[in-house]
Amino acid sequence: MFPVSTFLPRTIHVAHSPDSDDAFMFYALAEGKIDTEGLTYVHELQDIESLNQRALRAELEVTAVSIHAYAYLSDRYALLPHGASMGDKYGPRLVGTRPYSRAEVKGKRIAIPGPLTSAYLAMRLYEPDFEAVFMAFDTIEDAVVAGEVDLGLLIHEGQLTFGDNGLHLVVDMGAWWFEETGLPLPLGGNVIRKDLGPELVPVVSKHLRASIAYALDHREPALAHAMQFARGLDPAKADEFVGMYVNAWTLDYGDRGRDAVRLFLRRGVEAGIITTPVKVEFAD
Repeated sequence: MFPVSTFLPRTIHVAHSPDSDDAFMFYALAEGKIDTEGLTYVHELQDIESLNQRALRAELEVTAVSIHAYAYLSDRYALLPHGASMGDKYGPRLVGTRPYSRAEVKGKRIAIPGPLTSAYLAMRLYEPDFEAVFMAFDTIEDAVVAGEVDLGLLIHEGQLTFGDNGLHLVVDMGAWWFEETGLPLPLGGNVIRKDLGPELVPVVSKHLRASIAYALDHREPALAHAMQFARGLDPAKADEFVGMYVNAWTLDYGDRGRDAVRLFLRRGVEAGIITTPVKVEFAD
């Protein structure tokens, strides 16, 4: 195998959320389990909304972003064909201290994990009329319990643990989206900066896909690595959560996954939530 050209960048910054699913996905890359052909990968961990904002400034060569945020990044970044977090009949969960009907959601104060998250776009498509209260994703459950907001939209591990705080499920955005479209809900993806060029982009893409495949083939050690980012989940719950968001969809969007991305963003444009048409581009 020939090394990458010495004239190209040797260090690639890869940013992702400090979550068990992303840690699982990047286990092989972080622990040197695959041949990176002379490239050095530096991992940066931040919450998804911070990564969305950094991507808007094109600070990172490769980063996880919300599919919603990609609408504003497509001029500088392409979606990698792997690394997706797809909600296959499940996704961000709207919760409250009591059950609410869909009609009762209208006009409520709802805690949201960031204006560029896919959770927010899905929520606006589900119910356009509500007061968004943006806050860090890991403070939302407590805000709902404390009565600071009426409802909260949960991402990451909170999707599995909200019942421990006595909260009730109002609607699962992924289940609602599937009923609407018959497609999975595209939540997050990995993007790569186009200016890395046609020689380097495919090489980086190959390495990242190899990392995902390695984790799926070596589940036990990859899960052990991911547990340090599981935020209170026991091993069984962590395994369940990882399985929700690192699976066959993560290795490749496939035609249905690509259709889901295009439809999700088009619905956002049609609803006036996304302010400009989006040309979706997948890297090789």
